[in-house]
Amino acid sequence: MKKFFVVSALLLCLILSACGESSEVKSSSAPSETPTSENPTENTGDIAETTDTGTVTEIVTETADASIPGMRDITTMELVREMGVGINLGNTFESCGDWIKQWGDGTVASYETAWGSPIITKEMIDGYAEAGFGVLRVPVAWSNLADDEYNLSQDYIEAVREVVEWALDDGMYVIINIHHDNGWMANFPNDYEGCIARYEKIWTQVAAAFADYDDHLMFESLNEEAAWDAIWTPWKGTQEDKEFVFDLCNRINQKFVDVVRASGEKNAVRHLLIAGYATGIDHVCCDLYKMPEDPANRCAVSIHYYTPSTFAILTEDASWGKNHETWGTEKEIQELNSQIQLLVDNYISKGIPVIMGEYGCPLKNKDMDSVYLYLTTVCKTAYDAQICPILWDTPGNIYDRLNARMNYPDLQEAYHAILAGEEVPEGHMTPMESEEN
Repeated sequence: MKKFFVVSALLLCLILSACGESSEVKSSSAPSETPTSENPTENTGDIAETTDTGTVTEIVTETADASIPGMRDITTMELVREMGVGINLGNTFESCGDWIKQWGDGTVASYETAWGSPIITKEMIDGYAEAGFGVLRVPVAWSNLADDEYNLSQDYIEAVREVVEWALDDGMYVIINIHHDNGWMANFPNDYEGCIARYEKIWTQVAAAFADYDDHLMFESLNEEAAWDAIWTPWKGTQEDKEFVFDLCNRINQKFVDVVRASGEKNAVRHLLIAGYATGIDHVCCDLYKMPEDPANRCAVSIHYYTPSTFAILTEDASWGKNHETWGTEKEIQELNSQIQLLVDNYISKGIPVIMGEYGCPLKNKDMDSVYLYLTTVCKTAYDAQICPILWDTPGNIYDRLNARMNYPDLQEAYHAILAGEEVPEGHMTPMESEEN
């Protein structure tokens, strides 16, 4: 086994700030509040120099040791920009539920197809690359088929590996994470030691299984699981409760970095994606949220965008809100711009990269021109701000897995225009004509 030496990167000074009070995630039920001051920073490829008042005055390039083959001497900000725009392989390897174990046949396929996906093929992955997507996010519930001591299924690892390799062979970036995993992470507040041991064991195995891939593969610490609504939300709970749950999130993210870095070789300098609290923009722009200390100085922050939730989440009226069929008022566009500006002010301007790991909206009970406007506007606003937007997609929606192509050619053309730095062309969510006779 070769030994590699990783040059320790300088750590950033923390910048104190006040924090916002709402989350931009799929469970949100109220409009966001805007934080009133800046966020503490941890740099992920550049070192930010600060004044005594905490104002960033200069960005100085500082990268990890790139002597390891396949790990280029580029910052995480540069790497995220190379990703372009992306798409999720949703409702596939993160499918989970006790009913699958009970009624399935005990194979990877029984999980892979449980939430409506066909078995993933190379042609499907090739189609993502041909459509112009530069990064594929692969959500994974690693506990599927694992034993009671959290030893992961080798068959499950190999199924994920196959998809990862297809995407890498197509020149795409890939992000793999731990995603929902049947909900066990909700128990962190009650059994921290048991949960963190399970979390560490899972990531130890994943890091080892994927240690040999180059820097086109990124690991993500969590999905949206770092949120404990039973204890605190922006609408209930005390300041002490809030500090408790944010600290849980920070400790989990630090454990993630420590485990991956300790696994050595390429993982010692692999670029990592750090989940925001509830992946909410306001929450990551809060002085309680801390980016983990990373000796390699190669971390990006992950947020999701489903705002307003009445358009981006609901398909019918709920107790907390009414389904909105349209989107695109001046107020709604300004809300998007304000949220993106928060990320620019608190992260991008300080050399800290941001990945919008999910954004999207349903197609059911929506005005399709509003869907087109929403998807293209969110994507362009994020991308123009140097944030990598990754579309949330599941079988039968935006991408046609069976025919390995986009369902909506105008949307594909719009994404190409965004990548080219052009204005989004007028378009509609008109389905591609069927190839059937």
